[in-house]
Amino acid sequence: MRIWSVANQKGGVGKTTSVVNLGAMLAQQGHRVLIIDLDPQGSLTCYFKMDPDHIANSSYNLFVNAKKMNLSLIEKSIVPTSIAGMSIMPASTALATLERNISHQDGMGLVISKALSQLWDDYDYALIDTPPVLGLLMINSLAACQQLLVPVQTEFLAIKGLERMVHTLKMVAQSLHKKMEYIVVPTMFDRRTNASTSSLRSLKQTYQEKLWESAIPVDTCLRDASAMGVCVNQINPDSKGARAYSKLLETLKEHSLSHAS
Repeated sequence: MRIWSVANQKGGVGKTTSVVNLGAMLAQQGHRVLIIDLDPQGSLTCYFKMDPDHIANSSYNLFVNAKKMNLSLIEKSIVPTSIAGMSIMPASTALATLERNISHQDGMGLVISKALSQLWDDYDYALIDTPPVLGLLMINSLAACQQLLVPVQTEFLAIKGLERMVHTLKMVAQSLHKKMEYIVVPTMFDRRTNASTSSLRSLKQTYQEKLWESAIPVDTCLRDASAMGVCVNQINPDSKGARAYSKLLETLKEHSLSHAS
């Protein structure tokens, strides 16, 4: 299994869109894919028309039953999506209570890692969507992943937020005693605006070694796909968004192979 996490401490930068479309494209290539929602807001869960306020089995169950976690519990928290070959572990809004209630307990930062270890032969890829805040849930995502995507909207405030995220990654890497492989992915790029083009130029100057060579463009097909609960390939495989995510996926797969242990 290859485990990718998508994280940024700023919201609205395209994390959920990236998880859905990369996961769906992997599934369309014949891979067995699990997507995991660790965000109490449940954007990934809502994408597939499930309600985080009224969901019985979710990623929350793994945390509150961490000491007696077993394969049956994990499997009950996974449901199929509308995309063949891709399943989801949805989120419950109750995830928001974990920081206060159980974050002090030993081993809580490795709950998702332990769960995925029991699913290792069942899926080829696991993609994790994270909340836009450093805490127990993001720590779980970072601890579990082999490769991290950091989507960054091509605008000034998002780039300033990236500085905080990179600082966070350094701290987490030290505490977890692991090397954190990450790729910065420019998103919502609009070449028609000075704000987007100057922001992308700034990213290239500052994060050249970690920056993906292209960018995810603004594309109404991505918004339409979200409204319908499908991936952009199902709307229009020749759209700008579909082509960009396909290109990003190939880069990530190559990167995973070159860093495979």
